[in-house]
Amino acid sequence: MSILLSIVLAVQILSALAMIALILMQHGKGADAGAAFGGGGSSSASLFGASGSANFLSRSTAVLATVFLACTLGLAYFGNLRQDAPSSGSSVLEGATLPAAPAAPATGTQIPGQ
Repeated sequence: MSILLSIVLAVQILSALAMIALILMQHGKGADAGAAFGGGGSSSASLFGASGSANFLSRSTAVLATVFLACTLGLAYFGNLRQDAPSSGSSVLEGATLPAAPAAPATGTQIPGQ
């Protein structure tokens, strides 16, 4: 079970990093306005075609987002199956211990400011 959990976690981390890279490579909506004034070069159209870059990057981002969501749901499911988790639907706070109370000041000592 821990091997499967590690694999799902690794896939989630890799998909998150790939999604970050793909999102940063995409053009924003304001990039089209700059191309209208002659700022758009032909170098971006050489690899994917005129509109192929936007379609490829956006579809790849959607696929990675789906993988990321599936891994997140899988990790949440496996997190509830742990043996050390509290049973019978109890709260995590029910098993918490309270810190010790601070010691009372000794009698006969003067409190600063009085």
